[in-house]
Amino acid sequence: MRRLSIDEAIDLIENAELTELGNLALAKKRELHPEKITTFIVDRNINYTNVCWVDCKFCAFYRHVKEEGAYILSFEEIGKKIEELIDIGGTQILFQGGVHPKLQIEWYEDLLEYISKNYPSITVHGFSAVEISYIAKISKISITEVLTRLRNKGLYSIPGAGAEVLSDRVRDIIAPKKCDTQTWLDIHEQAHKLDIKSTATMMFGTVETTREIVEHWSYIRDLQDKTGGFRAFILWSFQGLNTKLMLEQPQIKKQSSNKYLRLLAVSRLFLDNFKNIQSSWVTQGSHVGQLALLFGANDLGSTMMEENVVKAAGAAFRMNQEQMIQLIKDIGEIPAKRNTNYDILEKF
Repeated sequence: MRRLSIDEAIDLIENAELTELGNLALAKKRELHPEKITTFIVDRNINYTNVCWVDCKFCAFYRHVKEEGAYILSFEEIGKKIEELIDIGGTQILFQGGVHPKLQIEWYEDLLEYISKNYPSITVHGFSAVEISYIAKISKISITEVLTRLRNKGLYSIPGAGAEVLSDRVRDIIAPKKCDTQTWLDIHEQAHKLDIKSTATMMFGTVETTREIVEHWSYIRDLQDKTGGFRAFILWSFQGLNTKLMLEQPQIKKQSSNKYLRLLAVSRLFLDNFKNIQSSWVTQGSHVGQLALLFGANDLGSTMMEENVVKAAGAAFRMNQEQMIQLIKDIGEIPAKRNTNYDILEKF
């Protein structure tokens, strides 16, 4: 089947009927997942520090080093959080922090070694391209060395965080200190070459154009053609409460469910080499999250035992395993718990 071009994807987003997009995306999903299984994972998002020098205008979570409320979790505190996750049958921790200006590669190696030694059943899915880029800079080593050393200490895969929209024009407005588009792509490519899989993400709803959204998809589709290293794509909308960006850019409005579903459906059609697309119920709520399963998503993501970043910006949706199972069954699909690798652990 011929691939969608950038112009064709833009036309679908801006002009197609929502129901038509849903039908097309669901058909593509059925082609890739004919068994009608919808997956989820039991994990915990551990933010090891909220100290960050990057000052993203869309973030309400970060603090500066000496600011009230700034913290770095001790290894023991992290261990307690992991034990609580294991107690509910969790298999993965999503490790993300602020970009701390003083933590060098040895701190991260010690942390991963502590987790690998004490909690061998837990998979570490952690450290965004932005964090990895800064670890290399402050430690005065290459990106490849950072990734190799972290992998050797127990890092299994990296999240797509820090992508926002892969447009340097957009990034210069919303997060001018973050790594640029090419650096983000290069880090994921290098990770894939080292057999460290990753996810690709997008946060829409700030100052980007439709073309910049689709160009982002084109960048990751091209890289997936080259490496095959992305396990999934995750799309979510900007959450603006308590952020500097909403004060500086008052024209930014809360994104509608219609816009989210349109983008999700066309991403399913455009990203033909991505097997998995995740529903962002954390930002959209459980009902739109469920509807997303009829617009191309085949995974509900995490039960999100703990989440602090989007909560700080005003999104406070919560869902447990039982609720996820019921939502999936309600649309006639088979719920299944998975691991980081998208291997099915248990069907319900």
